[in-house]
Amino acid sequence: MLLRAYFFLTVATLFWGGNTIVGKLAVGHVSPMVLNVSRWAIAFCVITAISVPQLKKDWPELKRNWLLLLAFGAIGYTAFNGFLYSALKYTSAVNGAIEQGGIPVLIFILNYLLFRIPVSFVQIVGFAISFVGVALTASHGDLYALLSLSLNFGDALLLLAVVAYAVYTIGLRWRPAIHWKSMMAGSALGAALSAIPLVIWEEANGSLILPDALGWGIIAYAALLPSLISQVFYIMGVEGIGANRAGLFINLVPVFGTLLSIALLGEALQFLHVLALALVLGGIAIAEWGKPRQAV
Repeated sequence: MLLRAYFFLTVATLFWGGNTIVGKLAVGHVSPMVLNVSRWAIAFCVITAISVPQLKKDWPELKRNWLLLLAFGAIGYTAFNGFLYSALKYTSAVNGAIEQGGIPVLIFILNYLLFRIPVSFVQIVGFAISFVGVALTASHGDLYALLSLSLNFGDALLLLAVVAYAVYTIGLRWRPAIHWKSMMAGSALGAALSAIPLVIWEEANGSLILPDALGWGIIAYAALLPSLISQVFYIMGVEGIGANRAGLFINLVPVFGTLLSIALLGEALQFLHVLALALVLGGIAIAEWGKPRQAV
């Protein structure tokens, strides 16, 4: 069970790391909110098309929990991405990576405050080591540069994005007893519907860009891998080892994004990249080793 959860979470974060690459490629080819609504609309159509028998079987639970499922998609998928995309117009990518590294610790804090789920000292040490790896990646090895970072409106939006995904992760404890296909279909529908007002807003301020050929390729990737596969795997990972422990794997996203940039965009591999990956993985391993016995 543990190995399966680790596998699911690692693959999920790998695809999310790839999402940072296609995000860079999307500039000028499709606007952020069009990308967001399109990816979730396609994800919903795909998962629904392959899940009709399961959806029929789970229909009573789907009707009973429809509002919760829509909320999962609206908060964890649309709100997170909407705040993130908007924030990066005002703040730096370094700030973005660093502040997203706060998601695991916020999950720890909220789980303790709301449910008294314990966190051991060794887990805190593991988180700190993992976070240093994120900081090393985001600052390109110049940790002193972090001291000169300034905060602005974009950072407030990033904070909202962090809160949204932490709340979504914790909220998965209330997911209904339905198959993952039904869970994903309901959440993807919620994400697609809640993204529509953001597209209207994008059109109103004159920043809407309809996809060209490359834009459609980016949408296809985002819909099938980061949106569909990663979210399903993340849900399974949370089921397997709990929100606290699963959330720490999010620190792999910026590291995988950097490594994929090296592999796909020809950026140079440096020692700091290897060191950052070792720190993130080492921090996760330490946190797993030091988990409280009663924590799941």
